[in-house]
Amino acid sequence: MSAVSLALRNLRGVAILLILAFHCFSAYIVNQPAQAPPFDLAPYEWRAMPIIDSERWLGFDLFCAFQFLYLMQLMFFLSGLFVWPSLQRRGASKFIWHRLVRLGVPFVVGVYLVMPVAFYPVFRLTAIDPSWSAFWLHWDALPITPSGPMWFLWFLIALNGAAALLYRLAPGIGSLLARPLAGAAAWPGRFLLVVVCVTAVAYLPLAAIYTPWKWVGVGPFEVQAAFAPQYALYFLLGLAIGAHGYAQGLLDPHGMLVRRWAVWVAGTFLAFFLWVIPTALIVKSPGAPVAMLQVVGDLGLVIFAAAACFSLAAVFLRFAAVGWPPVVDTVSENAYGIYFFHYLFALWVQFLLLDLAIPAIGKGLIVFAATVTLSWAASVLVNRLLTAGRTLAVRAAVLSGAPPIAAGLFSATKFSD
Repeated sequence: MSAVSLALRNLRGVAILLILAFHCFSAYIVNQPAQAPPFDLAPYEWRAMPIIDSERWLGFDLFCAFQFLYLMQLMFFLSGLFVWPSLQRRGASKFIWHRLVRLGVPFVVGVYLVMPVAFYPVFRLTAIDPSWSAFWLHWDALPITPSGPMWFLWFLIALNGAAALLYRLAPGIGSLLARPLAGAAAWPGRFLLVVVCVTAVAYLPLAAIYTPWKWVGVGPFEVQAAFAPQYALYFLLGLAIGAHGYAQGLLDPHGMLVRRWAVWVAGTFLAFFLWVIPTALIVKSPGAPVAMLQVVGDLGLVIFAAAACFSLAAVFLRFAAVGWPPVVDTVSENAYGIYFFHYLFALWVQFLLLDLAIPAIGKGLIVFAATVTLSWAASVLVNRLLTAGRTLAVRAAVLSGAPPIAAGLFSATKFSD
C-alpha cells in the first residue's frame, strides 16, 4: 500500500470514529429539549436527538457543531476518491453490481432489522406500554421509515450509479474532470476558493428554505435537503481527484497543501468562528439582523467545510502516511462495519446510563468507549462469519460444478475495504 493510500485509509478510520463520537455525545449537549419528544407525533424530532439525558456539557455542543458542519462532506469526498480507478478496473456493469451488493444489502438489513432494535429504547422513553409488541405496533404505524445513519449508504449507491452511467456514456470524461486539478498541488488556496464558490452556489439558496436538519425523501430514502448538493459535489471532487491520480495534484504528499498543513489547520478554526459567531448572535440577540447574519453564517459553513476537508487531508498526508498502532489500524480495517453497527450500541448504552448519577463528560466517554468496542467486535464477528460462508460457498460450488455466485456475494458484502 502506498503512503498516500495508507494516509487516506487512516483518515477514513478517524472520520468514522468522529461520527461515532458525534452520535455518542449528542445525548449530552446543552442545546437539547428538556424532555424526550413523543414517539408518534410529527415531525418525529427523536430522529435527530434520539436519547435526551438530563446531564449536559457545553463542550459537547461545540464538538458536535464542529463535526456536523463538515464530517459527511469529508465522507463523500473520501468515498469518491477510488471510484474512477475502480470503474476503469472493473467496468461499469461489474462496478455497479459490486456497489449494489456491498452497499445495498447492508442498507436493507440496516433499515429493516438493525434500526428497529436501535430505536426501541427511544420508544421506551415516552411509552406507557414499553413492551416490544407495543413498540412494533407503533413502529409499523409510523408514516416514515427511519433509517438512521443508513441514509449514507443509499445516497452513496445513487452517486456511484451516476458515476457508472457517466463512465459508460463517456469513458474519457475522467481526464476532463481531472484537468482543473493539474495546478492544485502548487495552488491549493485557489482551488479551495473554487470549491467554496461552487458549494456556496449549491447551498445558500437551499439554506434559505430548509434548516440544516430538515430531511426530505420517500420511505427510507431520505437526505438532508440543504446539504445533499454539497455531498454530491464533494463526491464529484473526490472522483475527479481519483481520475487525475489521487497521489498527484491536490493530494500530492510533497505539494503545498501538505507543506503548509499548519496554516490550513489555523484557517479551518478561523472559518469555524465565521459560522459560530453569527449563529450565536441569531440565537442570543433578538434584535440582531437575522437575514444578514444567516447569509454570513451559511457562507462561513461552506468555507469551513472545505477548509476542514483540505486541512485534514493535509495533516494525514503529513503525519499518517505510515503504519499506525495495531489498535488504530484494526479500526481503520473495520471502519465500514463499525459505522454499520454503531448507532445500535450508542443508543442502547445512552439509554442504560440515563438514571445513573454520572457527569455528562463521564457518560459521553463511557458511551463512546462502549460503542467503539462493541461495534468493532460486531464487525470482526460478521467478517469472520462472511469469510466462513464464502469458504463454504466456494467448496459447495466446486463440488456441484455450479458457478460460485454465493461466494461472490459474501466477498462483496465483507465489512472491510
